[in-house]
Amino acid sequence: MKRLIILLLILKLSSVLVAQNASLTGKVVDAVSNEPLPFVNILVSGTNNGTVSDENGHFEFRNLTPGFIRIEASFVGYKKAISAEVEVNNASTHFIEILMDKSVSELDEVTVKASPFRKTVESPVSLRTIGIGEIEKSPGANRDISKVIQSFPGVQSTPAYRNDIIIRGGGPSESRFYLDGVEVPFINHFATQGASGGPVGILNADFIREVNYYSGAFPANRGNALSGVMEFNQIDGNEDKINFRGTLGASEIAATLDGPIGEKTNFVFSVRQSYLQFLFSALELPFLPTFTDMQFKLRTRFDKRNELTIIGLGANDLFELNEDIENPDDEQKYILSQIPVNEQWTYTLGAVYKHYRDNSYQTFVVSRSHLNNGAYKYLENDESSEENKILDYNSEEVENKLRFENTSRMDGFKLNFGANLDFVTYTNNTQTRRFLGGQPVDISYNTDLNLVKYGLFAQLSRSVFNERLALSIGVRADANNYSSSMNNLLDQFSPRFSAAYSLTDKWSLNFNTGRYYQLPAYTSLGYKENDELVNKSNNLKYIAVNHLIGGIEFRPQSAVLFSAEAFWKGYSDYPFSVNDQISLANKGADFGVVGDEEVLSISEGRAYGAEFQTRINATKGFNFNLSYTLVRSEFKDASDTYIPSSWDSEHLITLTTTKDLKRNWRIGARWRFVGGLPYTPWDLEKSALVEAWDLQGGPYYDYSQLNAKRFDPFHQLDLRVDKSYYLNKITAKFYLDIQNLYNFQAQENDIIVRAEDANGNFITVDNGTRYVLNQIESKSGTVLPTIGIIIEF
Repeated sequence: MKRLIILLLILKLSSVLVAQNASLTGKVVDAVSNEPLPFVNILVSGTNNGTVSDENGHFEFRNLTPGFIRIEASFVGYKKAISAEVEVNNASTHFIEILMDKSVSELDEVTVKASPFRKTVESPVSLRTIGIGEIEKSPGANRDISKVIQSFPGVQSTPAYRNDIIIRGGGPSESRFYLDGVEVPFINHFATQGASGGPVGILNADFIREVNYYSGAFPANRGNALSGVMEFNQIDGNEDKINFRGTLGASEIAATLDGPIGEKTNFVFSVRQSYLQFLFSALELPFLPTFTDMQFKLRTRFDKRNELTIIGLGANDLFELNEDIENPDDEQKYILSQIPVNEQWTYTLGAVYKHYRDNSYQTFVVSRSHLNNGAYKYLENDESSEENKILDYNSEEVENKLRFENTSRMDGFKLNFGANLDFVTYTNNTQTRRFLGGQPVDISYNTDLNLVKYGLFAQLSRSVFNERLALSIGVRADANNYSSSMNNLLDQFSPRFSAAYSLTDKWSLNFNTGRYYQLPAYTSLGYKENDELVNKSNNLKYIAVNHLIGGIEFRPQSAVLFSAEAFWKGYSDYPFSVNDQISLANKGADFGVVGDEEVLSISEGRAYGAEFQTRINATKGFNFNLSYTLVRSEFKDASDTYIPSSWDSEHLITLTTTKDLKRNWRIGARWRFVGGLPYTPWDLEKSALVEAWDLQGGPYYDYSQLNAKRFDPFHQLDLRVDKSYYLNKITAKFYLDIQNLYNFQAQENDIIVRAEDANGNFITVDNGTRYVLNQIESKSGTVLPTIGIIIEF
């Protein structure tokens, strides 16, 4: 603490002595041909500070005030453009590239303003763009991108401090993620296999330039998603010198390097190491998580016609039990009895090659993703005998992907078409026992499944009536060689249509409809019984959903947005658990594995509602984001009756605001409200059976009462204070982030533990066949303060 105070005093003195003198360089190019655009008017957004690009499209700003800024560009014959947010400082000169699209209108009946709130012809609804400033400054998120996304309309957050992406009443397995155009299956540590969640994000915020978040209206080149698509666009390395950034965050320490490699190549590289295990051990928590991750990007511009980007992302996670707790309480006993020891690693390597022509460009993407997920559990955590092992699980998912896209513009039309080809290997070695049909059943199988997945897509877009009306129609078809129920492209024919009409330069109407498909999880495809792929025999199908979305937007200023959208989603062919008699749409927001069981493609569901949002972006240092979502989510039960799904939150409210103060201070707050979620009570009769309890080390749900009860609403206030020092050779930032400021206690399902006698022995009845169980009310929530330090030079 003394050293920290001394450092703060030194930085304070230095800030007085050093003038603020940030600089930025950039280049303006045609978005299709990549040709540099000369004599473009360039302006720092929100100021009168402007310049003009030279004959090679380059521009430069000096004497800028350090902080987050955007750059606007305007040029005759092109639509006005605004850059992604970029942070400038005194320690280094940042570079930014601005892409400009040609305009098809010769008249100026509708004045199109450059706005940080992006809207594309293909996705005029349900698309939000998140800048790096929002990621860096978001209260309660600790620079974790998944948690930042939870502040946006339609995204449900949970009190369990997890990063599950639950969008508009859809399940946690219904989203897809792209990193600079490369699909990344997992973006969270300790990922739930078969779903999307985990407690901590893998992606380093130091890499992110901008995030495009789609909750609908997916472009045709983005497949295999039902509820959400996230595109993470990364920064380029500095072209002048090597930069270093060190970060001490809520759960990890990180180091990032970026800079040039020769004249044509730049790089960004980072590594992070967690220290959660020490903190959790000191707090006597029953589990000890440890993670390490690595991320890199290389970009080479061979010439103005050819460029290559190579990205990498990897993580190694270890989840151990803290068995050194003396006299554990009931909650600690409950967690220790259920959680297995888990070791998981994953990586993605990808290359994106682009070749530009006069009116088109071609994109070639090749990537490999690999997940290794292993877990084991001993009854009472007694590893002295293999007979006590109740779970021995190891699984691998390997995806080798190829994708080709052609994007061209001609006579006002934009055409994107392409194809993808994936080679998948899924292996699973499972040894466990489950309590099915009133008796223990051995589950033992080995799977070595090889799949070939293939798809075709095309999308045609055009703006007419002097760009008042924008229209886009797209088609996609996917298939694979798993079975006859999946190998025909026409069975997964996926059309989509979008339209946007500008009533004035401030008001617009937007619409989208489409049918989308998603392959069930590999855990379901590879599940075996009696050495047979049982779900293949059950004619497992792609999951289908129909979307219908309509909305209205009002933009009184370029940085102010009011929007409203209504949506409806209709699901069919969702996997339905044969054993539990419930839709798998209700599972996924927990640790472990989802889908490794017998299922049938018979479940139907629906989600519908409306979203309202107000956004103010960086107006005189003030950011404001208020969203309200009314959502209902329902799936049919075993009796073919619609009942609330596990994500039927009904009401979602999020208010996030930050304000820049004098002397580089900043304060921000986020308040979240989530309506009470349905939940399934415990089956105490089944759970009390010694044979049943000992097979999984915990209680069983009573699925005959699926989601029959509902928790109380959850709400939480997060507060953040930032202080930045922009010095000549160094930038230093400090922040205090306090989650759950007023210590709200969220309701959870009751804890079930076995009663013990005075000697610590479990009490049984009925001739030793049944445990005596105690049911204890459970709540979660604590004030969680975090101090963060970021140093860059």
